[in-house]
Amino acid sequence: MTSDMGLLDELSPEQLGWLGDDPGRVRADLFARLDELYVPARQWPAPTFTEKVVAELVPTFGDAQWRALGVWAQLRMNLLHTRGTDHRPDPTLLAARVAERKLAWTGDEVELLWRAAIGPSLLDYRHESSTALPWAATESLSREAQRRHLPLMRQIHEALTDNPWAPHSRLKRDMDILLAEHAEDDPVRATAYLVGAGDGFATLMATEYGSRLGDPKALPLLCHWITATAARPAPAWLRQAAALLTPDTGPLVRDILSRVPAHRETTIRHRNGDHEWTTTTYLNERTAVALRGLVWTCELIDEPWTVPLLGEVALAAGTGIGGSGPNSRSEKLVNAALLVLAGHGGLEVVAPLARMQTKVRKRSILAKVTRTLDAVAEQAGLSREQLLDRTVPTFGLDPDGVREEKAGEHVLRLALDEAGTPLLTFLDPAGKPAKSAPKAIRESNGGLLTEFRNTLKEIRKTLSSERHRVERALAEDRLWRWSQVEEFFLDHPVTGVHGRRLIWQILQGPAGIPVRTDDGWELTDPIGRRIQPRADTPMRLWHPIGETVEEIRGRRDHLLEIGLRQPFKQVFREVYLLTPAEERSGTLSNRFTGHRLRYGQAKALLSERGWTGLSLGHWDAAGGSEQGEAVKEVPGWQARWDMHLPWESWETDGYDAPAAFCLSGPIRFYRTGEEPSQEEFRRPAPLTEVPPLVLSETMRDADLAVGVSSVGLDPQGQGDYWHSYNFGDLTETAEIRRDALTRLLPRLRIADRAELTDRFLRVRGDLRTYRIHLGSGNILMEPNDAYLCIVPDVAPDHVFLPFEEEGGMLSVIISKALLLAGDAAITDPSITRQIRA
Repeated sequence: MTSDMGLLDELSPEQLGWLGDDPGRVRADLFARLDELYVPARQWPAPTFTEKVVAELVPTFGDAQWRALGVWAQLRMNLLHTRGTDHRPDPTLLAARVAERKLAWTGDEVELLWRAAIGPSLLDYRHESSTALPWAATESLSREAQRRHLPLMRQIHEALTDNPWAPHSRLKRDMDILLAEHAEDDPVRATAYLVGAGDGFATLMATEYGSRLGDPKALPLLCHWITATAARPAPAWLRQAAALLTPDTGPLVRDILSRVPAHRETTIRHRNGDHEWTTTTYLNERTAVALRGLVWTCELIDEPWTVPLLGEVALAAGTGIGGSGPNSRSEKLVNAALLVLAGHGGLEVVAPLARMQTKVRKRSILAKVTRTLDAVAEQAGLSREQLLDRTVPTFGLDPDGVREEKAGEHVLRLALDEAGTPLLTFLDPAGKPAKSAPKAIRESNGGLLTEFRNTLKEIRKTLSSERHRVERALAEDRLWRWSQVEEFFLDHPVTGVHGRRLIWQILQGPAGIPVRTDDGWELTDPIGRRIQPRADTPMRLWHPIGETVEEIRGRRDHLLEIGLRQPFKQVFREVYLLTPAEERSGTLSNRFTGHRLRYGQAKALLSERGWTGLSLGHWDAAGGSEQGEAVKEVPGWQARWDMHLPWESWETDGYDAPAAFCLSGPIRFYRTGEEPSQEEFRRPAPLTEVPPLVLSETMRDADLAVGVSSVGLDPQGQGDYWHSYNFGDLTETAEIRRDALTRLLPRLRIADRAELTDRFLRVRGDLRTYRIHLGSGNILMEPNDAYLCIVPDVAPDHVFLPFEEEGGMLSVIISKALLLAGDAAITDPSITRQIRA
């Protein structure tokens, strides 16, 4: 194409047809003048083309000339994008100048601009620049004029949908809004335009809430929600949301957000030739933006449900894929929820934030949770932990853990039983309980019934988070006054479920289990002595690390005598003392080095116990790598546990796949006081300087992670590591298990058939004798030590266990012992074949 040809000479017959039979005098003249300036870049530097047009032509322009200039630029872009460059200037900047002006575009001109925009650029990264002018012209049309161009708009929309660069672009969003606004006769279709179908939640919004979201009263607000693209709402955004919010849309916000906590990610398998891969999606970008808009709108809604619901949304979005791990499902959504909760402030935000602290592991999110709690605590004149003590909800339960409400002639009863399990029962007029709701309550008091069922769920969640919080207080050796212990841990109907089953100790003094008397609470020790501390007496949770063997033995015997089941291991807690090898090693512990762990399980357990930062996988350093470390912060100290992938994992896992296994490395400790010196923070501390409690609790976490996730637990395993793990020396956790069995065996019906050896529980059946390893729970059969594989089960409810054990191995061992003692009665062929072989 020669440079002396004008635009009209270069257009195809189809493109000339867009201009009509007569392009018009104004348009033709301007085209000729522009063509004179439009010369190859080697004769005229390209960046000066727009400046030359503005300087020589624009000062004389009226509305018609500006529109003609826009048509010329759009057609030139079409030629440039369809035929390739001939070294002449790119007219994109010129088109952008025209798009900035308010012009009286006609419908025919808009149609021409869009047809000129259709081309290769519509399907790549240039789509926004090539469509800026057509879109500006479309916005200038009246609603009725826009309607006449909807078929072409839908054609453009389909092209953008197929463009991998366009799904999250502003043009795509604006066109979605335009098409939705013109689909008022089909609310579901209007909603689908705006939320898309990029994930399961978007589909849910369109199918289940489409008729409400697409209603003319709600549609403008939905259009506004999908513009929530910034990190935080601008004042103008909130003012617009407030203007669009109606009495009907407030409940709609609640109904949609209430579905978020139950939403789960979707994994899709892809294949391209021989290459296979999977993608896991929780929320598509468009869905996350829309939900962020809903969350921001909660700032404008003053209802009792907003804070607890935002807490649930933040928790669901803030946990990792599958509900655990160091990342978050949707950082956009969790940050939006935390932003609104922080803005709300007050004591009522503490409970949901405290629950997040026990579940969420992403550092940036935990930092925001901490800042919000610290701000609320500072406002109340308390420390963060003191604030959490004071703000655990009671859910309307009385000090005995009971709440009752009349519903006609019936009574709804919500209560915590002796084991701390929340139960909902229904009492008939005669006081007879029933587990299912009577018809009279369902029909006449459905709202109250729903409230009680929701409260039951909340109590279960709070009991779990409080259990973790109280155990963390034990591990960190927190101190209280006795009056605070009574108020927050003994009299409280929820936290008291845990606190009343633990041993409390006067600082550097006696300790005992709480007992309620007419005068308040007292502590009783194993020999029956009573202690009633003064209100200001300093108190702590008793820990076995500083006690004598005789003291610990006496307390363990006492626990079984009174049948007290503790919420976590306290009396039977493992103690990990510094070993001679660790003293010699200096700054690192190899106690749990060299274990092959199931990566997902190990990461989940460590995350639950407060470890962060572990990210291993076969991808770039931004998402993971072959080496990493799990990090745990405790007051004044930081523990780091090295992890790495096995060398053969690239072949077994495959490229771009999540890690299946990892290998554990050494553990180091670093000081993190208020102002640690750079040198102290950089270099690991000698293990001899690490406080015994910090060392012990860190090693306990590591032991638990190995005990739950080691490949040595695989029933079909083999090799030296598998055999050593399954039948070798006992860890501290297994030693505690052995100690508990020493006390439990005489109470079991198989006491005359079972005995403990150094590493095994030996059980005599009618057919064979079995040895159950106290660490792994695996079984060898005498006399030839043949391996017996049994699917794990749990001990029957009538077997008392003195603590709730992570992983439940004590329960599994007792269950297997009870089964094998009566081996002649076993009918499962998968077991009998092995026994009789």
